[in-house]
Amino acid sequence: MKVFADLLWFFRMEAKRYLWGVATLVLVSLLLLVPPYLIGVMVDGIVDGTLTAGALTRNLLLLAGCGLIMYVLRYVWRVLLYGAAARLSQVLRGRLYATLTRQSPVFYQRHRTGDLMARATNDIQAVELTAGEGVLTLVDSLVMGLTVVAAMASAISWKLTLVALLPMPFIAWSTSYYGNLLHVRFRDAQAAFSGLNDKVQETMTGMRVIKAFGQQEAEKEEFRKLSARTADANMAVARVDALFDPTISLIVGLSFFLAIAYGAKLVVDEELTIGGLTQFTIYLGSLIWPMLAIGFLFNIVERGRASYGRINELLQTRPDVQDRPGAAHEAPRGAVEVDLRSFTYPGQPQPALQNVRFRLEPGQTLGVVGRLGSGKSTLLRLFLREFEGADGLLAIGGRPLDGYTLDALRGAIGYVPQEHVLFSATVAENIAFGRAEASRAEIEAAARAAEVHEDIVRFPDGYDTVVGERGVTLSGGQKQRLSIARALLQQPAFLLLDDALSAVDARTEQAILDALRAGRTGCTTLISAHRLSAVEHADVILVLEDGRLVERGTHRELLELGGRYAEMYERQQLESLVLKGGASS
Repeated sequence: MKVFADLLWFFRMEAKRYLWGVATLVLVSLLLLVPPYLIGVMVDGIVDGTLTAGALTRNLLLLAGCGLIMYVLRYVWRVLLYGAAARLSQVLRGRLYATLTRQSPVFYQRHRTGDLMARATNDIQAVELTAGEGVLTLVDSLVMGLTVVAAMASAISWKLTLVALLPMPFIAWSTSYYGNLLHVRFRDAQAAFSGLNDKVQETMTGMRVIKAFGQQEAEKEEFRKLSARTADANMAVARVDALFDPTISLIVGLSFFLAIAYGAKLVVDEELTIGGLTQFTIYLGSLIWPMLAIGFLFNIVERGRASYGRINELLQTRPDVQDRPGAAHEAPRGAVEVDLRSFTYPGQPQPALQNVRFRLEPGQTLGVVGRLGSGKSTLLRLFLREFEGADGLLAIGGRPLDGYTLDALRGAIGYVPQEHVLFSATVAENIAFGRAEASRAEIEAAARAAEVHEDIVRFPDGYDTVVGERGVTLSGGQKQRLSIARALLQQPAFLLLDDALSAVDARTEQAILDALRAGRTGCTTLISAHRLSAVEHADVILVLEDGRLVERGTHRELLELGGRYAEMYERQQLESLVLKGGASS
């Protein structure tokens, strides 16, 4: 029953609903004592020949009245208890969503998407069942069981009650044993479902790659194995679950046998009337539900305990990156200063960046170039404070980055990552993602600056065209330019373009860069790129090699230096000439 203690915070939150719901349940349990009593009275009246038409009519009307009142009360407690349980689902999903949005990339490296989705759906559903059906079953079984036993012992025969209840301790033992088994197996089943869910999500996301490599059959076989493993885990749960009802039914049947056998002796000995025995057997029949409910309760509670543990594990996970005490809430402004001795990704043995130093005045542009894996993206992501642990100084306006709140820092930055994320919404809604209140004119102006307006107006519904999930209906260049438009619409003081022009041609690239220079006067821009043409205009260019800063200067200064940058430039110029020659032939 530990899960009820874990959920005490919610029961306090919804105390009024639960108190009224439990009170209604208690009233229903008390009313259930009336029909057996009336039936016993009528049976004795028939046996004694004293039952009159008026008494029969009165008792039948009382039975009908009890039935009608219980009908209404059962509706009321269902609305109260199940409504409160649905509220718990809403609260847990809200807290889980808020927790997930605060986590850093390190968290998502430790947890797979399918597992997180399973916890947000199946596990929350199991906890909701505990807060609704579980509370109902607990209260109903206890109250109804105790009132029925009290009525049997006080109003009929305490000796017969004692004999009939002799098998009941076996119910407590068996449900406890089955409950422990169920807890372990249900947790394994939920983990197996998480793995299956993750596989489906991964397959749907990578469907084009799977088809391109002809791996449909291999993926289907892998899915079949995971599905079989999940089914086996759920069958293990079902085998334990299936033991509850037969075990309890057997024990209840034994109670009936003892009650009839000993009750018949009491009737023969004239210690009990036939009406009393009839009333007792009806009461004993009423105990079937509380006894079965005990098994049902353990089933629900153990499932809820396992699921709440999985949910709480996420809720208790503190974000790796948090606001520091006293952090400023105002948006950062001023010069960018970096004196980074080293930065190492969590769990990695080698630093990703070492000895990187530069200063960027407001309105200047920084270009960052280098080979794959040289640390370009890492440097830009450090400005978003996605990771902690940098050894050195990263500051804006003379204040370290952690001197600003995360909301203030990220609100001042427009970021276009290498992997462009678009949502299943219209083109206009995707561009206005960071500024939902933006007008259509502002959206179109951002699209023009990103050189994507002409493409959009050729779409079937223009700016109202619905983009497929993750932008599946768009080309790579269109996705890049939509992402740039989304960043530009925010009018950020600091714009980070992480190789965001790689999928556009040279003419479009130049047009976008011209628009950035014209429209972002006084604002700071950081661009990482493979193509040097994207950073030629930059005020400062950094050349990274294996995470180290090997060259720094303007485009002209670096060419005159004749080092790594000059080699890259000459090679790209040669490649451009070769491509032009091939195109002309």
